[in-house]
Amino acid sequence: MNDTLERLYEVIQDRKRAPQEGSYTCYLFEKGLDKILKKVGEECAETLIAAKNGEPGELISESCDLIYHLLVLLAQTDVGVEAVLAELDRRSQKIGNLKRMRETDRDS
Repeated sequence: MNDTLERLYEVIQDRKRAPQEGSYTCYLFEKGLDKILKKVGEECAETLIAAKNGEPGELISESCDLIYHLLVLLAQTDVGVEAVLAELDRRSQKIGNLKRMRETDRDS
């Protein structure tokens, strides 16, 4: 799984380093952080709606769009996907976070 994310992130970084005409990724970088953030927000909302509607194909599609735009955001802000994956790995090793999760849920 990580290989797919890392390959996609590398393509995104390549577009940032060497823009290609007609590339949607390059368009996002050209428009800047505000545009990228707007797209992440839009894709997040569309993912939530797809989940609510119970349409697995739509949820998969919107999840892909969200992940792609999140990777563009990471590249724009010079945060490596490796760092995010390492943090996920670190968190997956934790045991006994249920109390903290319940507190977080209650406060949100």
